[in-house]
Amino acid sequence: MLLAVMVSLGCFAQEAGFERTLPAAPSEWPDTLPWWQPNNLRLMQTNLPAYEAQLNVDSLIEDLQRFSVNTLIINGGGIMAFYPTRLDFQYTNPYMQENMLKEVIEKCHALNIRVITRFDFSRIHRSIFEKHPDWAYISAKGDRIINDDMYMVSVNAPYVQEKSIQIVEEVISLYDIDGIFINMPGYHTGNAYEGTHFGVDQNTYDQQRFKAFSQGMALPQEESAEEPSYTRYQAFKAYTVDDWMKRMHAAVKAKNPQIAICTYMDEYVDIIRHETQTNSLPYWPYMASDNVNNTLHSYPNHVVSNASIQQISFQSRYNAIEPEETVIRLYENLANGSGLDMSLMGDFRDYEDERNFKAWEELYAFHQKYEPYFGKYTSPAEICVISPDDWPHGEEAQEYRGIQLMLKESHLPYDIIEYSQIEKQAEAINQYKLIILPQIVEISEGAQQVLRKACENGAALIATNQSLSADEAYVQEMFGARIEKKSHEGAGFYLHPEDKNLFKRFKEQSLLFWKFNLGLYDFADADTMALPIYTPGRPGPPEKIGGHEPSGYFAVGMKTHQQGKAVLIPINLGRLYYIHGYEQHKNILLDLIDWLFPEAGQLIQTNAHPRVEVILQHYTRNIPANLGKSEVEGMLLHLVNITGFSGNTYFEPLPVRDINFRIRCDFRPANLFSMVQEKTLDFDWDNGYLTFTLDQLQAFEGLIIEK
Repeated sequence: MLLAVMVSLGCFAQEAGFERTLPAAPSEWPDTLPWWQPNNLRLMQTNLPAYEAQLNVDSLIEDLQRFSVNTLIINGGGIMAFYPTRLDFQYTNPYMQENMLKEVIEKCHALNIRVITRFDFSRIHRSIFEKHPDWAYISAKGDRIINDDMYMVSVNAPYVQEKSIQIVEEVISLYDIDGIFINMPGYHTGNAYEGTHFGVDQNTYDQQRFKAFSQGMALPQEESAEEPSYTRYQAFKAYTVDDWMKRMHAAVKAKNPQIAICTYMDEYVDIIRHETQTNSLPYWPYMASDNVNNTLHSYPNHVVSNASIQQISFQSRYNAIEPEETVIRLYENLANGSGLDMSLMGDFRDYEDERNFKAWEELYAFHQKYEPYFGKYTSPAEICVISPDDWPHGEEAQEYRGIQLMLKESHLPYDIIEYSQIEKQAEAINQYKLIILPQIVEISEGAQQVLRKACENGAALIATNQSLSADEAYVQEMFGARIEKKSHEGAGFYLHPEDKNLFKRFKEQSLLFWKFNLGLYDFADADTMALPIYTPGRPGPPEKIGGHEPSGYFAVGMKTHQQGKAVLIPINLGRLYYIHGYEQHKNILLDLIDWLFPEAGQLIQTNAHPRVEVILQHYTRNIPANLGKSEVEGMLLHLVNITGFSGNTYFEPLPVRDINFRIRCDFRPANLFSMVQEKTLDFDWDNGYLTFTLDQLQAFEGLIIEK
C-alpha cells in the first residue's frame, strides 16, 4: 500500500475528550469574505489538449468528487477559446463544444466546487498572426518563436496590452466563474517547450516603449549584464508586466470583486501560483516546502497554491512522476501552509499514467477530513534563510538549496524570505535569532539597513560565497573583510579546522578537501578569523604528493556589532554539499551555528533520521468562528518521510520507528493526537518542554499538540 494510512470520511477517534471540528462548507464562511481567503484549496488543474474539449462533463464531475476536489482550473481562452467566442482576435478551438464550459461551471457549483478558468496570452494562432504580425515576438535576427501553428506574442503589443483584457471580460460576461488563472505571463526570450533561446524581443512596440521608459536607450539583444541597457531593461520588464496586471485586476474586479486572480506574480494577484516540478538535476525533494515557505513568508498577505506538476517534462507530458514523490510534494504543501494543487494534462478518464490517482484520493481526503488544522499557521522558527529568487536556478540555487539541506537534515526549523522582500518584511526579520544569506550578491540600501539593525539588536548573520560582494564597503563594514578575489577556483585547496573549541565536530580531521569557488578575502579588520585555507599540494603519484601550506587566508571571518555577530564564509559551502553531500562541509555550518546561536537546536530535539523532514507550526483552527483571530490554539508537528529518496529515484519510504521528540512548548498540552494513526499519544511536559515517542512513521504524519 502506497500510504500507511487509509483515510475514512468518518469522525476522528474521540479519545481523551478530543472532538472533531467539521470542516466548514463554503456557505458557512461569510458571504463578504473573498472565497479563497480561508486558504483551504483542494485544487485540480486539467490542462486540456484541444481535442479533449469533447470531454464527458458528468465523468469529470464524478472524478472531482472522487478526489475530494473543491476547486477546478479548466481551459478558458487565450491561445484558443474553449467556448463560443465572438472576438475575431481569439482563435476558437476546432473541437470546441458550445456548452461544455457552461455545463462544467453549473455542475461544479451545484456541488460547491469553485471553477477557475485558465488563460494563456503568451501565444496566438497563425490565423491571428497573419493578420497582426506586429503582435508577435521577433528576435534581433528576425526569428519568431513558434510551436506548430502558435506564435509567441510581444508583451507590449496590443494583443497582451488590450485584447487579453477583453477576452477575460468576455468570459466573465458569459459565465459565472470564480477565478482566472493566467499561465506564462511576462517576457520570454526562448521557447520553454523546446529549450531554445532567441534573445530579447525586438518588437517595434517594445522598442518604442523601452525608449520612452529609459529616456532614449535601445533594447538589449540579450538578457546579460554585459549589455549596457540590461539593468534598465530589468526594471522595464517589471514595470510593464505590473502595469498590465494592474489594469487586468481593475477590469476583473470591476466585473466582480469575488473573482480570484491567480498567476505566478505577486502584485495585483489574489492567489500566488507556484510549481513543483522535475526540471533540473540533482532532484530537490524539498521543492514544495521551499516554494511554499518562501512565498508565504515573502508575501504573507497572499494565499499560495503550489502546483505539483504531474508530468516529468515538457517533452514527456503523459508520463507522470513517481507516486512516492507526489505524496512528498502534497504533504509538504500542507505542512508549510498551502492547500493542495495538482496539475495534469487532460481529463482523468483513459489517462495514460494513473499511478498517482490513489495518492491523490488519499491526500485530498486527508485534507478534507482535517481541514480545520491546515492553512492558518504561524511559524516558531528562529532562523531565516534569505532566498535568491522565487524561482532560483543555476549555481545560486545550488548554494541556496545546499544550505537548506544542511538545516533540514539537522532538524533546525527555518523560514525563507526572498531577498527582494527584506525591506518589506523588516519587522519579521528583526525577530529572528539567525539570518543566513546563501550567495545573495546584491541587496538594496534599505535591505542593508534592515540586516544591520537586526545584527545590532542581537541576531547572528551568516553570509556564504559571494554574498553582498556587489557593495565592497558594506562587506568591509559588516564583516571587517576586504575582497581580494571573490571568484577563485578552489580545487585542490584544503580547509584546516584547527580551532577544536569552535569546530567541535572535527576531532578526527585536520584537512577538509575543497572544490568550486574559494574566495580570498582579507579579514584584517574582523574580530575573529577561523578555518585557515591551505594551498594545493604537489599533484602526481603517491610518492610525490604533499606540500600543503597555509595560504595566509581564512574561510571564516567574524565581526561583532553591538549585541550581534556577522560571519562571512566566502566559499561555495552550500553548493558543495548539495552536489557532493559530504557531511564534513555541513558540519562547518553546524559548528558555526552552535558558536553563534547555541540555542538553535533546542526548539526541536529528536533522534529522527536525517531524511525525516520535521516542520513545526503554531496553529489556529481554520474555521469561520476564528475568522480574524490569531490566538494560538496549539502546535502541529508535521513529519514527511523522505527515506525512500535515493538521489535519483523515489522508492516507497522505509518505516521509521520509535522516534523521540523533545519540543520547546510554552503550554501544558491538553492532548497529543496523531492524524494518521487516529489516536492520542502519551506525553510528558515539564518546565516548558514536551517529550514523547512516536512508535512509527510511514509516509507522513501530523501531530496535533492541543492547548
